[in-house]
Amino acid sequence: MTGFAFWMNKDTLAYEGESMYNYLQVQNLPDRTILPTNVLFGVQSVTMKSDEPTGMYYDVALAAPALATHADSALILGMGAGTYARALRRHSPQTKVTGVEIDGKITRLAGEYFDEPSDIDVATYDGRAWLAASKERFDVIMVDAYQDITIPFQMSSREFFRLVYGHLADGGVMVVNMNMISDGHGSINEALTDTIASVFGAGNIVTADVPNTTNRELFAPRRAGASSPSIGQRIAAMRAGGTRLDRAVRQVDPVFRPVAVDADATVLTDDKAPVELLGMRAIDGIIAEQAGPYREILERDGIGGLLRAVQ
Repeated sequence: MTGFAFWMNKDTLAYEGESMYNYLQVQNLPDRTILPTNVLFGVQSVTMKSDEPTGMYYDVALAAPALATHADSALILGMGAGTYARALRRHSPQTKVTGVEIDGKITRLAGEYFDEPSDIDVATYDGRAWLAASKERFDVIMVDAYQDITIPFQMSSREFFRLVYGHLADGGVMVVNMNMISDGHGSINEALTDTIASVFGAGNIVTADVPNTTNRELFAPRRAGASSPSIGQRIAAMRAGGTRLDRAVRQVDPVFRPVAVDADATVLTDDKAPVELLGMRAIDGIIAEQAGPYREILERDGIGGLLRAVQ
């Protein structure tokens, strides 16, 4: 009975089922179709019924092709139901998109419910294994395989990001979707950022927190040499650019933040990547922060006041 995995409105439910990897729902809302997986909150994929932006991290991640020297090709590791691919098609139609998605049932739902373009190649494969078997290079690589609040350790290590780096074209940009805004020493985001900096260079990375979500996008270019534009120069060029893509992502500019790496950086490796522990620490912090107001109500008004507050 998969319904207990979600808060559900049966009137909007178009599909419910499960795969080897996920509980799955497709919900048909007035302005969008969404794919929640596994959890009580959060959306894995979305397709809009108009040209409006999604209001989710996909809009911010569109800065990656704008920051890249060229945007002729893109690889999406964690294709889901194709939200990022559709955004690329809309704003950068010349970009040839390749997708990798480990859950074949999600790929089938993408074609049935989410208008995924039929000419996009989607491989049913683990992202790291696909990279290891491929010789292709891409202008943009989107790493979106961190599912809900969990991170596959094999796609968080220095060895993995070296593999991504090797598949980027000169001047290409990697964008990583980090599902939890978790800061401070010993946090999961600090460990991921430090690990990426050990491959791409500490002064070569920026992040952007997605408004009204717990998502953070990290951008890291592969520089072709000392004369290659720095990340700061790329952002300046994006500000001045006049393409549809430049205009679409200019809203990201105010939330770009340079990354500082401490001397005692935490670098995740294939031999040591305790992402489960770090992820649980992050979600504990989010729950504690969100629960704060309700704790105050409970202390002030008792259980009756708490029940009234959540009705």
